[in-house]
Amino acid sequence: MAQHIDNTDRAILRYLQKDATLSIDALAEAVHLSRNACWRRVKRLEETGVVRARVALVDPAKLGLGQLVFILMRAADHSPDWLKAFDHAVRTLPEITGAHRMSGDLDYVLRVQVADVADYDRFYKRLISMVPVRDISASFVMENIKDSTAVPV
Repeated sequence: MAQHIDNTDRAILRYLQKDATLSIDALAEAVHLSRNACWRRVKRLEETGVVRARVALVDPAKLGLGQLVFILMRAADHSPDWLKAFDHAVRTLPEITGAHRMSGDLDYVLRVQVADVADYDRFYKRLISMVPVRDISASFVMENIKDSTAVPV
């Protein structure tokens, strides 16, 4: 369910999405609120789940995980057992940084972060050993043009 937020909440969210380490004082000044009013709004945004977490964005290439891969999948079947196995695989394999059930011709798109093609091959073998797939195709990202976690508010 969508939460009602006003323009001040939107401004707070824009600042927090750019830098979640901003102090309440700096944030309050930026959005023209008192410290207490700003703190209450941030707290409400957290309590209602609009702000789910404050995290650090890590550069995967600096950790030797510079290859981003999108995997397009068609399920072997859609039974409850298959779905349970797939859910387990997605939650277990740390290389999977995003998993989306799709409408249309594909069933799932996975976002996978690996070191290189050989690392992807090892990941692929683990994935298909955990859950049978009917069809799978990988597209390797050549260049990140835009990669953002920010929600347009």
